[in-house]
This record gives sequence, C-alpha cells and structure tokens, in this order.
Amino acid sequence: MKYSRTYVGAAIAVAAAMFATAAFAHPELLSSSPADKSEVAAPAAIELKFSETLTAQFSGATLTMTGMPGMPDHGAMKVGVSVAAAGDGKTMVIRPNSSLGAGDYRVDWRAVSSDTHPVTGRLTFKVK
Repeated sequence: MKYSRTYVGAAIAVAAAMFATAAFAHPELLSSSPADKSEVAAPAAIELKFSETLTAQFSGATLTMTGMPGMPDHGAMKVGVSVAAAGDGKTMVIRPNSSLGAGDYRVDWRAVSSDTHPVTGRLTFKVK
C-alpha cells in the first residue's frame, strides 16, 4: 500500500507540473517573413509565426521606416498598416496600407496568448 501511494503522489505531481507549464506558456516568435535583418523586395505582407494561438484583440504590431536611401538625416516614419491573425491563429499578418519604398524598416510587435501575458519583440529588414 505504501508504494501505491508514492506512485500516485508522484503521478499527481508530474501531472500538475505539466499542466502548469502548459497553462503558463508564453507565445514565442518562431519565424518571420521577411526574416530578421534580411534584405528583400517590397513585401505585400509581413508574417510573424508564433508558438501559441494569439489573442487577436490584445496582439498587434507597428511598422516604422527607420532609414531612407540618400537621406541620412531623415527621421523615422510610422507606416500605416492593418494587422490581423491568419486562419491558424498563430500567425500575425501585417499589411502595409501602401507599397513599401526602398529603405530600412522596423517591426515592433506585441503577442498575447491565452495566458494573457504580453510578449514583445522587434525585427528589422531592408527593402531594396
């Protein structure tokens, strides 16, 4: 009888630890298109793929043009975008309102999943 209680107790502890890990998982950026620090033709959309399903109303992103060719003193400019979740719920799609011109860009993102803990990050890319 002693051993069965020990095994039952251990099984409960393992199950509780697994549940706690799953319940408190934060969304992690797995990949992006364009990739961080890449040089690309002007993308029609920027996609960020996360490890968890996002809560769309609390997740979002901004796009900023941080550098323009031939204009070294030009300040950063926010770019108008629409942000939506793709059908899988784990991909954030950022669509610029107009075509991106040549220059340096920065995406600042905020991802929230079911644990409601916000995770933020940044990536940069250059448009040829």
